[in-house]
Amino acid sequence: MATHAKTAEIPANAENHYEVTKADLPLHCPMPGMSLWNSHPKVFLSMDKGSAKCPYCGAEYSLKG
Repeated sequence: MATHAKTAEIPANAENHYEVTKADLPLHCPMPGMSLWNSHPKVFLSMDKGSAKCPYCGAEYSLKG
């Protein structure tokens, strides 16, 4: 019986809004832990204003705390 490696825990582009912390910076979409096979190319997002929106999938990110 073959065993499979653990897959990403978060489906890519599954939500429209994500809350992130300073530990997640520098921020990019898709984020680490997201499945990449059905996603878009990685794009880094500026969180200078405390929020950002991905130009590919429209996911919105806001800085928590």
